[in-house]
Amino acid sequence: MFKVGCVFVPVTDLQKSMKWYEKFLNVNLIDEWEGGAGFYFPSCPTQLGLIQVDKPQPTEFTIKGNRKNSYFNFLVEDIDEAHARFNRNGVRTTEIDNFDGMKFFDFFDLDGNPFSVVNEVEGSPFHRDEVRKKQEQYF
Repeated sequence: MFKVGCVFVPVTDLQKSMKWYEKFLNVNLIDEWEGGAGFYFPSCPTQLGLIQVDKPQPTEFTIKGNRKNSYFNFLVEDIDEAHARFNRNGVRTTEIDNFDGMKFFDFFDLDGNPFSVVNEVEGSPFHRDEVRKKQEQYF
């Protein structure tokens, strides 16, 4: 069975980015290697890797026209608090938007990499409890 093990993010200043991600995403360092560092989330099995690059690389793709989508998003329990915390600390964000009950916003890291933050909507087929029900059918 496949699981997402690690998501990698390109950064131009590894040391500064390591501190930034630790502070704002509450990740904890696992280990460093030449040109990279790996982190874990306290409550999620997926890891985060930061990879040193010479120039910024895209962390999003174009959907249609100039609409873009990030490759992955971050799930939070309290989206309003997450948004307020970023803003209190000078992290660039978009406004919180709402789509069928799902709230979301984007934030930008030190390299301008955009990432989406979303909350879960009770009853949505994408809510972790609904997905878990589908997963349990296989066990």
